[in-house]
Amino acid sequence: MRSAAVDYAPSQAERRNFQRVRVKIYGRFMLEDRTEHPCQVVDMSPGNVALRTDRIGMPGEKVIAYIGRIEGVVTRTLQDGFAMTVIASDRKKDKLAAQLTWLANKHELDLPEDRRHERVAPRNPTSVLQLTDGRQYQCRIIDLSLSGAAIEIDVKPAIGVQVMLGTMRGQVVRHFEDGVAIEFAVIQRPETLDSEFNTPRA
Repeated sequence: MRSAAVDYAPSQAERRNFQRVRVKIYGRFMLEDRTEHPCQVVDMSPGNVALRTDRIGMPGEKVIAYIGRIEGVVTRTLQDGFAMTVIASDRKKDKLAAQLTWLANKHELDLPEDRRHERVAPRNPTSVLQLTDGRQYQCRIIDLSLSGAAIEIDVKPAIGVQVMLGTMRGQVVRHFEDGVAIEFAVIQRPETLDSEFNTPRA
């Protein structure tokens, strides 16, 4: 088995090959003690993520970041957070690169309404997705805005299928590796999202 240092320390080739993308994504992360904390992604590549957070992980500590579920290890602490290296197969990193493209180019890939609405991660991300035939599936909300949500879920209803996320009616508009994106039938009010999903206040 390789040493822990080899597992999480990025190589020089990784640093050169993975271009960091500056993004503003709100999410949550879990430390080894299984406590979860809010965070904001400062920049990201398929191999590394820099997080701004009040709770700082210690170098070498394993982390799961719920921004599409990324597993990794803390490599260094920052003044207002920490940096982590992503532990994943080459295939997973390729898919993460595709997700980064999605995040960095919302004007091309996201719903038009999402350009005007900030995405946030709810404090309680657990929810239920219900299909029109009554089937229900547990899911985890990655982030959501007034016009839609990205959820982590084991099943992938076809694009265009009508669904209910909690009490919000919408339809599936996109698939990605760990789940689906949903467009709400109507633009929601901030207080409605807060009541339904316990979203953080600005």
